[in-house]
Amino acid sequence: MPHHPVLTGDRASEWLGITVQRADPGHCVISMAVREEMLNGFGIVHGGMIFALADSCFAMTCNDPEPDGTSMTVAQGVDINFLSSAHPGQTLVAEGRQIATTGRSGLCDITVSTQGGDVVAQFRGRTAPCPFARKREPMTSCSVPSPYHPVASEDSSQPDPEELMSRDQIEALQTERLNWTLHYAYENVPAYQELFDEHGVHPDDFRELEDLAKFPYTDKEFLRKAYPFKSFATPMSEIRRIHASSGTTGQPTVVAYTEEDLQTWGTLVARCFRLSGMKPGDKVHNAYGYGLFTGGLGAHYGAERLGCAVIPMSGGQTEKQVQLIRDFEPQAILSTPTYLLTIADGFRKLGLDPRETSLRHAVLGAEPWTEEMRHEIEKTFNISACDIYGLSEVMGPGVAGESCETKDGSHIWEDHFRPEVIDPFDDTVLPTGRPGELVFTALTKQALPIIRYRTHDLTRLLPGTARPGHRRMGRITGRSDDMIILRGVNLFPSQIEELALKIPALSPHFTLEITRPHRMDQMTIHIERREDATREEAGEGARRLLHEIKTKIGSSATIDIAEPDTLARSSGKLRRVYDHRDK
Repeated sequence: MPHHPVLTGDRASEWLGITVQRADPGHCVISMAVREEMLNGFGIVHGGMIFALADSCFAMTCNDPEPDGTSMTVAQGVDINFLSSAHPGQTLVAEGRQIATTGRSGLCDITVSTQGGDVVAQFRGRTAPCPFARKREPMTSCSVPSPYHPVASEDSSQPDPEELMSRDQIEALQTERLNWTLHYAYENVPAYQELFDEHGVHPDDFRELEDLAKFPYTDKEFLRKAYPFKSFATPMSEIRRIHASSGTTGQPTVVAYTEEDLQTWGTLVARCFRLSGMKPGDKVHNAYGYGLFTGGLGAHYGAERLGCAVIPMSGGQTEKQVQLIRDFEPQAILSTPTYLLTIADGFRKLGLDPRETSLRHAVLGAEPWTEEMRHEIEKTFNISACDIYGLSEVMGPGVAGESCETKDGSHIWEDHFRPEVIDPFDDTVLPTGRPGELVFTALTKQALPIIRYRTHDLTRLLPGTARPGHRRMGRITGRSDDMIILRGVNLFPSQIEELALKIPALSPHFTLEITRPHRMDQMTIHIERREDATREEAGEGARRLLHEIKTKIGSSATIDIAEPDTLARSSGKLRRVYDHRDK
């Protein structure tokens, strides 16, 4: 049994019969067997007994097993949440994790559970700095996982318990988890500590949900500066998956997942699929792209978590898509909305009716799409089509999902994400219902904490319907930056510029024209040839540019070679993009 100084000569611990299972700095596990004399008048364990067990766990967690002769840290304030009763014959296990060791106060979470895993009570203890206590150095990496574990329904066809929480319950949970997230990021990611210090804010300044507005925003550039792994809060030994963006215009954004992150991800994607009408036992045709893009694998593991049989087709090879849908007879399909229309065209080219398939549900994402597009898809395939939302930096697909019963926007899983909508021009937080830019804080991520991340997606928050405790997001109406989403591929005008400037015959003067002539998005690049280049040389340069765009960005386009000095020049802010699609 590990020795710990706080138990030496402690009569209360002796009377409780505490057994030490683990005693490390910042983490301990202890247990006690419930005896008859510990019960109250109702035949269940007296709350004072549970508190005493948790208090011992707190003291062990916040004090080193090898004391240096200084005063020990004790709890200054404790929040208690009793969740269920304990009975005679059970063994109670208390696990403590110190989630803040620096700053103006310490912070420690204690969970008391039965041997079978039922949570009896949760505690959060705080300590003030002791002038005689040994100073702890900030952690550069943290092997201590989040105290919040993925909770899924035992019956995968039924909603998870947290899906059914009331609004008050969710906001109480968000407050607790935000407290953990802010301290965790500050202590384990130097970039967050530097950012918070620069803005004169500390995790201890967070006391209620409104206090989140005190903290600075982050964006892609924040993550790019940490390339490749400096934004991770856990050592590589605890990382189980790494994804990344293409990074054509600079350093890519790299995202990572621990084992629990992956469990959470799968659980939330499964929620979205279940809400959209999919059920355990369904065969699911996955036409999202696999690889560094989070869509394919995120959808894959979420469908498996729901209890479905996944057909991992990935994107492309449209004729093969048609063949497998016919042969394997899946009940659901996952893809971008525009690519699903391409698959429909593939059916027609073979003389087949896309309405006469086994498909009954489609879960579509990775690009904005309208109600008109939904109606077109549902009519074309005779299916029910629902939206799914996510982005790699926040998690991947599964941040929010739409109900097949209401089809009124995606519910954000607010037990794991705190959304805000801000004015993209002055950065102020907007009230529910006002359109603006969507911002996310992840509440339970271990490998890659995300705080107030600007998505640049334009939408609004609305009250929940199918899941009343979780707010909905309206359809994405556009972006606050200049990113173009073309057939599920994200690209920027600056990427085109970077590639074009490497080709001597092509000038830096160009515009992008986006159209949708036959339900499919098309991009035309109007670009001038240089004066010292012939049209033949410019034509060869155009072919090279198309190849570069296809291989490095993953998109297709057409190119119109313009004569020198014929395209509009800038008289201030240059307009690169002319979007003629119906909104």
